[in-house]
Amino acid sequence: MRPRTIIVGAALTASLALVALPGLAGSMSPNPSPSLEAAAFRQLSLYHAQATPQEAVGPLDPALRSDGALTADAVFSEPAPADAPPPPGRPRAGQPGPHGGSDWKPARYTVSGIATFYANGTTAMRLPRGTVIRVCGAGGCLERVVNDYGPRGTNRIIDLYRPDFFAVCGCASWSGTTRVTVYVY
Repeated sequence: MRPRTIIVGAALTASLALVALPGLAGSMSPNPSPSLEAAAFRQLSLYHAQATPQEAVGPLDPALRSDGALTADAVFSEPAPADAPPPPGRPRAGQPGPHGGSDWKPARYTVSGIATFYANGTTAMRLPRGTVIRVCGAGGCLERVVNDYGPRGTNRIIDLYRPDFFAVCGCASWSGTTRVTVYVY
């Protein structure tokens, strides 16, 4: 090795050591915060006002009154029953009736085939990990995220976690396969 390279390497090492260890390079420790003088504080007494019959509170300044403030002569009105006619000059607004149910967004595509189960807690399909799917069978539907790749080289389209499989298939515990439809989102 050349002597010049050794000298440059030693100088570089020394400069890095000075930067990494500022205490050794003569840096100063932070100054403690100065203590506050007692004369900077003054005694404060709080007056606890209690309303007495002799004291009266005047009305609020109108600029400070809120927009919905109640006055002594305010009148409360009850809402009209649902079957009451609308007030004159005001059209009746059509409201949709209550309805139950849910709606799924349309899937990008669907696949139908055979599903099986295995006990390692994953949902395996030949899709990228993180793909959201809905698996529907005779027992119902489940929404899952693909987190494993498979099944390989078979006629199956999906391997489900055991509890998910039996929730979707709605079949006896001795069953090993079921027909499903997979909606890919």
